[in-house]
Amino acid sequence: MDIDAKAGCVFSIILFSLLTMLKAQESFVKVNETHFEIDGKSYYFLGTNFWYGLNLGSKGAGGDRARLIRELDRLSALGVNNLRIMAASEGPDTAPWRMVPSLQPSPSKYNQEVLDGLDFLLAEMGKRKMYAVVCLNNFWPWSGGMAQYLNWFGTKAIPYPPPAKGGDWVKYQRYTAKFYNNNTVNEAFKAHIAFIINRKNPYTGNHYKDEPYIMAWELANEPRGILQPTAMQKWINSLAAYIKSIDTNHLVTTGSEGRTSSKFAGNNFRKDHASPHIDYATMHIWVQNWGWYNPKNADESFRYVEKKAKRYLKKHLKLAEKLGKPVVLEEFGISRDNDEHDPAAPTSFRDKYYKYMFDEVYRRAVSGGPIAGCNFWAWAGEGRPREAAAIWKAGDDFIGDPPHEYQGWYSIYDADKSTLSIIKAYAQKMNRLGE
Repeated sequence: MDIDAKAGCVFSIILFSLLTMLKAQESFVKVNETHFEIDGKSYYFLGTNFWYGLNLGSKGAGGDRARLIRELDRLSALGVNNLRIMAASEGPDTAPWRMVPSLQPSPSKYNQEVLDGLDFLLAEMGKRKMYAVVCLNNFWPWSGGMAQYLNWFGTKAIPYPPPAKGGDWVKYQRYTAKFYNNNTVNEAFKAHIAFIINRKNPYTGNHYKDEPYIMAWELANEPRGILQPTAMQKWINSLAAYIKSIDTNHLVTTGSEGRTSSKFAGNNFRKDHASPHIDYATMHIWVQNWGWYNPKNADESFRYVEKKAKRYLKKHLKLAEKLGKPVVLEEFGISRDNDEHDPAAPTSFRDKYYKYMFDEVYRRAVSGGPIAGCNFWAWAGEGRPREAAAIWKAGDDFIGDPPHEYQGWYSIYDADKSTLSIIKAYAQKMNRLGE
């Protein structure tokens, strides 16, 4: 081979490598003003919450890979291509009302089977072109979360909320909000963030920071400022900047509920998402938890549910427009009729509410609004509670309701045919917006 031919060959190899690198970069979900894009095409989605996926993917206690594969196939068949998952749960595993086994039983000590379950989950999602929103912490105790970090490093015993006997939600939230100003616990949290982001997935060969089917890192599930809203906002900016410093591929968001229904929560949607390191905003709507809907008097109270939910959504979309960022409705749900927790109970009001909310999201997306997707709460699939309204314990099926909640409250089962038909119809509509 002469010199010119060699030079041409080298040039071709370099060009191919550069094009491959550029193509890989393009495959990540990106933000374009108030919308998401993949490879230059708009990305809209109807997804779900699948927080227990890492446990289901484990080969150890609590794991069931065959079921995980079936659940992902069911969701894919519905057109659901976005899953909000946990990549954090803190021990000890003897603590009450927790998803166990935990990923991190003690600081920087990992359960290798659960960690492998997370690897397997992400690999299987990638095979189905399903994007993961990966949550890294939790304001609530059902995964350990911020309260457990505080307890690990010397803060007094966690004042658990209900179902603990005498549990108090206010005391728990005041305790947990101390997390934001505690440098020791945040250094431990940053160590976990770095561990996850820099981990190499043995099933894909990619480090997590290079996995295209991870859409975003989420700082925490439902962080609340409580009496320290400014501290939380500084924490959001600092942690988001830290993630961006070690991962330039992925989006970062908060996991916030938005304004919530109470000033006590200490949340400010605009300020909480104002950081330049936060790529898109999040919001949750809980009409039942916030006292807007009474399932025991559904015929009367449901008339106000749609108006209040629509008003709440509209306010957040206006604020997102001012921020110039997309927004995702990443949690909403409602109980079965009459607040029944039995999987066989009817779902007429749930179906009505789901159809209404999906239609609101779809219509506003079509009209060019900043709403880019939604994730309903939550997928249970073939899992079933040990008994209706039981409190979860190790050995029970994982379903959509976290361990501290009465099982069957908001779960969507594979047998909920009427609900599934609504999910499928609107998932297909949202997917077509990106075609």
